[in-house]
Amino acid sequence: MQRKFVQAFHVPGTLAADVNIRWTVPSDCQLVHVSAVCSDANPFGINIGDSSDTDAYLEKASSGYSDSPVEFDRDDFVGDQYPHITDGTVVVIEVDYNYNGGGSGSACDDATIVLTFQEG
Repeated sequence: MQRKFVQAFHVPGTLAADVNIRWTVPSDCQLVHVSAVCSDANPFGINIGDSSDTDAYLEKASSGYSDSPVEFDRDDFVGDQYPHITDGTVVVIEVDYNYNGGGSGSACDDATIVLTFQEG
């Protein structure tokens, strides 16, 4: 069985600007699940991709809010497929702090993003 691993990101406080998170995957893997939430009633926008196409895996979507995470999986990813990511790929998460994707359009508090990957 292929192992799963999780990468979590948390930005405490009220976001005052967009956030651009970049990191490199440790092995060939597939993105199988994303959870995103903020603690207040103002969702943030989220894109996930790589350094050449920052929305290659998940196009702009709205996070959960009021401590109720939104989940994204195969049906939500680009092409309705689990994105395959090769070892060494720079994964990019773009957070739009003032996204009006269902909330008030005000800055979110305490953004949390959790990505689940499966090796292979």
